[in-house]
Amino acid sequence: MVSSLKKGLMVGLKTTWTLGKIIFPVTLLVSILQHTPVLPWIIRAVEPLMGMLGLSGDAAIPLVLGNFLNLYAAIGAILTLDLTVKEVFIIAVMLSFSHNLLIETGVALKVGVKLWIVLVVRLGLALVSAVVINFLWQGGSEIAKYGLIPAKEEMAQGWGSILLTGLEKAGIGIFQLAVIVIPLMVGIQILKDLKWLDVFSRWISPATKALGMEANASTTMAAGLLFGLAMGAGVMIQAVREDGVSKKDATIAFIFLVACHAVVEDTLIFVPLGIPVIPLLLIRLGVAILLTVAVAFFWNRAEVAKRKEAFYEQ
Repeated sequence: MVSSLKKGLMVGLKTTWTLGKIIFPVTLLVSILQHTPVLPWIIRAVEPLMGMLGLSGDAAIPLVLGNFLNLYAAIGAILTLDLTVKEVFIIAVMLSFSHNLLIETGVALKVGVKLWIVLVVRLGLALVSAVVINFLWQGGSEIAKYGLIPAKEEMAQGWGSILLTGLEKAGIGIFQLAVIVIPLMVGIQILKDLKWLDVFSRWISPATKALGMEANASTTMAAGLLFGLAMGAGVMIQAVREDGVSKKDATIAFIFLVACHAVVEDTLIFVPLGIPVIPLLLIRLGVAILLTVAVAFFWNRAEVAKRKEAFYEQ
């Protein structure tokens, strides 16, 4: 156990360092850009589209960073913006479905899932969820409070003050994420060393079958749920190859996982943003289950129809 704690602590520190190298410059850069004509120009250009999603033009910044980089870069940008609770929640839901597209889409392709399926599911869920939440939720109009970062009372004056404000926000943002990431990495290391991933895989085997997949896809599901598509990539690719998971089951598993993966990490990292994270988790889980069951049902019906057609042709 001591060895696991040490190893997990080292991994947590390295992960925090890696994430900090993204969050710090992004937070600082966006803070500075807010005081130049560049950011207002981008915001005005995308404001009509953002309005349809219930968002202000500023929201384009974390959405772009989250999709092309990762959630941590997006959070770094959010920390610099004055957004309402509703806007932050919509951004969080959108990014929980669609983030880190380049890396995580690459993982899906390695497993054999088609590119168009990944992009349509992830981007489609992000856009539809924003429209639905904006239509159904009439509250959340108060300005979000980002944990230790106080609400902005007045604009910084002078480049020295602007730089200092940006450095302060970037430092506090990294500290808050480190408080979450380091214990999380320790927990993941303990799970690995105790082989609990295998146990969890057996636990979710009935649920895997209920979702329309064979039981041998449970390790792929377990790795994605616990570690995410990027962090669990090695485990997932190995599981697909060694467990004989069919292309159909791999695709269905990934349809579930692109909607709901890394359920612990991707939920906890939004805590510093001051939004209700339990509804965020329930939305992801509910959408993932409904979408997966629907896809598996129609896919299985199509296969049965194809077999019947082949039988009658004989």
